[in-house]
Amino acid sequence: MAQSAPIAKTGQNFAVVDLGTFSQLHQFTFEASNVPLKLEGKIFLKQLLDLTSAEISVNILLPSQSLPFYHKHRLNEEIYIFIRGQGEFQVDKHVFPVSEGTVVRVDPQGERCIRSTSDVEELCWIVIQSRAGSYPDQTIQDGYAVQKRVSWVGKH
Repeated sequence: MAQSAPIAKTGQNFAVVDLGTFSQLHQFTFEASNVPLKLEGKIFLKQLLDLTSAEISVNILLPSQSLPFYHKHRLNEEIYIFIRGQGEFQVDKHVFPVSEGTVVRVDPQGERCIRSTSDVEELCWIVIQSRAGSYPDQTIQDGYAVQKRVSWVGKH
């Protein structure tokens, strides 16, 4: 049975939500508002965490299941990070295997689809979606150290 999204805990500079384990993602169902689409085991995090620079989704496909459609984007590239299972990923006419540790980036106009190729194990992945070309710098150039002792240093 599908459940509503969990409630995030928020503070001045953070938001945190516990989705449970990947095997518990079946409790979530994504339903599109503008087309007849219902996907079990998919949850988007943008609204839950009040994300301002990206969309992130956590996803599963049952063994031998496929997404029922190809899709593209107008502005956003997607990064797929595979956590568990075996599958195939298609971008345009290219089909390649994916499994735990595989990371795939797809340009907005890349026509994409995913399927699980295992008869027993679910295919689990995270998708990060952000505006293509919007981040030309390196992360290390944006971050900086804070001169403060880490609170759990010396504690068990």
